[in-house]
Amino acid sequence: MSVFTRRRVFIGVGSLAALVLLVVGGTFLYINVFSDDAPPPLALETSPPPASGDAAELGGTWTVAGGSEAGYRVDEVLNGQDNTVVGRTSDVTGEVTVEGTEATAGEITVDMTTITTDSGSRDGQFRGPIMQTDQFPTSTFTLTSPVSLDGLDGAGPISVTATGDLTVRDVTQSIEIQLDVQRSGDGVQVAGSGEIQFADFDVDPPDLGFVRVEDHGTVEFLLTLTRS
Repeated sequence: MSVFTRRRVFIGVGSLAALVLLVVGGTFLYINVFSDDAPPPLALETSPPPASGDAAELGGTWTVAGGSEAGYRVDEVLNGQDNTVVGRTSDVTGEVTVEGTEATAGEITVDMTTITTDSGSRDGQFRGPIMQTDQFPTSTFTLTSPVSLDGLDGAGPISVTATGDLTVRDVTQSIEIQLDVQRSGDGVQVAGSGEIQFADFDVDPPDLGFVRVEDHGTVEFLLTLTRS
C-alpha cells in the first residue's frame, strides 16, 4: 500500500471516528445540557386546601375540571444515549360516579391530537404513523370494578388500585391503574399511572437505527374533580 493510499485510509478512518464522536457527543449535549429534564411523574399537591363541607360525603357525580392533565412516559435510546420522553395534554374530560364510599363508574377521555413533548418532530411521528390520531383522536379509560374510597376524609391521601378498560386506537385491554386520591377544598384530586405494553394495542414503537423506543411505557394522569 502506497503512502498516499495509507494516508487516504487514515484520513477516512479519522473522519468516520470524528463523525461518530460528533453524533454521540452532540446527542449527549442535547439530552444532558440543551434539552430540559423529563418532568417528574404527575402527582398530588403536597399542601392542598383543606376539605370544605362534609368531607365524608362523596356520593354523586364528579366531573373532570380544568387543570387536569394526562399523557405518557417512555424510555428511548437516542444514538446510544438513554433518554426519557414525556408527552402531555390538558384536554381531558370525563366523569366519576360515587355511591357511598365507592367509585362505582367512571370514564376518562384524552384528546390524543393535542399531546405534545419537547420535540415537534417527535410529536409529528406520534400523531402520524405511531398513533394515527386522524383516525383515532381519543383514548379512554373506563372503570370496570368499584374502587373503595374508605379513608378519604380530608385528613390525607389514600392509595388504591383501579381496574378498567383502556382503549387506544380502537383496541381495548384491561389494565390496573395505581391511584393516589385526596380531598382538595370542595373537590377531589386523583393522580394515577399504569404500565402498558405497546404491542397489546397494536402500536409499533419506532426503531429508526438512531433512535429506539422501548416496547412498554407508562400512562399517567392528574385529575381535578368537581361535583356536578
